[in-house]
Amino acid sequence: MTAALDNRRLLVFDCHEAYVYQLGLLGQPMDVIVGLKGRHPLAWDYAMRPAPPESRMIRLSEALSLAETYDCVIAHNLTDLLDVKSLAGPRLLVIHETLEGTALAQGSTTPPEEIRGAVAKYLALSGAHTIAVSPLKAHSWGLTDESVSPIADPRDYAPYSGELARGLRVANHINRRSRVLLWNFHDQAFSGLPLTLVGRNDDMLGVAPALDWDDLKETLRRHRFYIHTADPRFEDGYNMATLEAMAAGLPVLGNRHPTSPIEHGVSGFLSDDPAELRRYAMQLLEDRNLAERMGREAQKIISAKFSPEGFVAGMRSAIDAARRKWSDRQKGSG
Repeated sequence: MTAALDNRRLLVFDCHEAYVYQLGLLGQPMDVIVGLKGRHPLAWDYAMRPAPPESRMIRLSEALSLAETYDCVIAHNLTDLLDVKSLAGPRLLVIHETLEGTALAQGSTTPPEEIRGAVAKYLALSGAHTIAVSPLKAHSWGLTDESVSPIADPRDYAPYSGELARGLRVANHINRRSRVLLWNFHDQAFSGLPLTLVGRNDDMLGVAPALDWDDLKETLRRHRFYIHTADPRFEDGYNMATLEAMAAGLPVLGNRHPTSPIEHGVSGFLSDDPAELRRYAMQLLEDRNLAERMGREAQKIISAKFSPEGFVAGMRSAIDAARRKWSDRQKGSG
């Protein structure tokens, strides 16, 4: 999909590269802030995605010193918003994680309602509009009912082959996120089966990220099926890699999750019984034609529910709402 070009420039923080790359569909030039503390790598991660069209990489200090009036500042967390508090202009906060998952990762003991209240207060003061990347994450924080999901486009992928009788999973920092990813369940279901793991996991021997997006797309199309498991308290029944796998024509196996886009027995298999899920995996390893049929159904789901057109419409609506909030705030302080 090619969006009509819009000359109004966005300011975006470098995080969640796949999501930021999709902002290029808006057709707006953008400055992407790189070199942020705690980020690895410090620059744009080209292994994840190419740089978005019409983008330039800048440091935070440059963004603050440039005489640029941005159409909207797009942040991924409160730290991002705090970093640009001196910069005038509309701001949009995109929530990528559940509150419960964030608290678990940070080892926080602060009650969730206290965190929600503090965040809501700051958002009101800053005049930021808020969306989430899924309804689950929007509900988790209780700050917005609005969500704009990441997308995947089957037109970006070569035809599925499934020539490798192997399952595939893409996940970063698995040991650190084992509870979120239900990794014990994953091991019970798939241990000993032909399986490829891809991602940033320096503490796991033989596991490495894809070289770049083209390499990931080739890896996806050659594997027989994809795996996604997640605890419904902490994470959705899909992630960006799951959507990519579906777009590439792979059936998906996982636990029964209320937000899974997979229809059991049609576009993949879902079960909370690891032994049963293992039998489904073996069935797909033995039957390439079944995997291909299911993968075609998965592609239909992607085209219907996670389309580029829907993403563009949702993001444009969110940016418009951020502009209105900022304008109202300026009028109120005038």
